[in-house]
Amino acid sequence: MINDVKKSAEQKMGKSVEALKADLGKIRTGRAHTGLLDHIQVDYYGTMMPLSQVANVTLADARTIGVQPWEKKMIPVVEKAIRDSDLGLNPATSGDLIRIPMPALTEERRRELTKVVHKDAENARIAVRNIRRDANEHLKKLLKDKQCSEDDERHAQVDVQKLTDRFIAEIDKVMHAKEADLMAV
Repeated sequence: MINDVKKSAEQKMGKSVEALKADLGKIRTGRAHTGLLDHIQVDYYGTMMPLSQVANVTLADARTIGVQPWEKKMIPVVEKAIRDSDLGLNPATSGDLIRIPMPALTEERRRELTKVVHKDAENARIAVRNIRRDANEHLKKLLKDKQCSEDDERHAQVDVQKLTDRFIAEIDKVMHAKEADLMAV
């Protein structure tokens, strides 16, 4: 029972870190990467679909993303979806290829994005601490129901705290890496 609680807590904490990495991946740095467009939805004949399912998304160079819709009719729709997204990108069409240049970030914008990174990291830390709290409550319930001894419960709480510390350190590492990436000119 105690091992199940610890394993469950570890898996949930791992998912929190993965969610943070996914959120930070959407925050634009000066460099182009295809993951930037992952959350963009395109109106494909009345159905909203992810951009990656209606077009080929590639890197043209370090500062340009290339999007090539599989159907010529989709070019203006895809271009509009990219322009309407909250990324502040301005796509340009040449033939059947949509080029999306990555504008350079201003110092002010970099600082704003750093604040967003800090906020996302803090939310991930809060999620990890909530998982710790839930695991500890579960352990206390096991003790109350006499399914484990007091010593086992104390040892398990120490293990859960070590897990929490490990995942919070990983969150900090991910946050600092993204911050350094943002501030690099």
